[in-house]
Amino acid sequence: MKNLKLIPLLLLFIAASCSSVRVNSDYDNKANFASYKTYAYFKNGIDKAEISDLDKKRILYAIDDAMNAKGFSKSETPDVLISIFTKESQRVDVYNNYGYGWGSWGPRWGWGPGWGVGFNTTTVTPEGTLYIDILDAKTKELVWQGQGSGYLTTNAEKKQARIKEFVDKILAQYPPRQEK
Repeated sequence: MKNLKLIPLLLLFIAASCSSVRVNSDYDNKANFASYKTYAYFKNGIDKAEISDLDKKRILYAIDDAMNAKGFSKSETPDVLISIFTKESQRVDVYNNYGYGWGSWGPRWGWGPGWGVGFNTTTVTPEGTLYIDILDAKTKELVWQGQGSGYLTTNAEKKQARIKEFVDKILAQYPPRQEK
């Protein structure tokens, strides 16, 4: 009976792990991140992102929230410029399901000699990658790049939360902890 109570918890864990965002970041170790206090968007980079204008707005609003929480402010004369880039792909999962069959030992499930009906199920899930680039405003050189990948949703009501999750997890790694 105790094991039956663990099944819902296990299913919740599996569902949560499927929705997580995988993140990674890289940076220029010669950049002085402590000197960066203000930001603006790099319009050329934002315009090239191949997503809807509504999703761009969602991403930029989420970036604003995350940067403000870190103590950064928007400025006409920024220390850094922020750009985004996106990629979308389809994740295909194929599951082999073995069905009912008749073998030399009578009707049964599973593998072995005999005949039967088996089937495969295929699921296709949209997966996206969001890159957030931070450039030094004076030199226009890339000083930090964060990347987040995970499942996407087409549900308009859930998009804002999913995009915020992507942005928050990516920018949690900014600024990098530099060794002195």
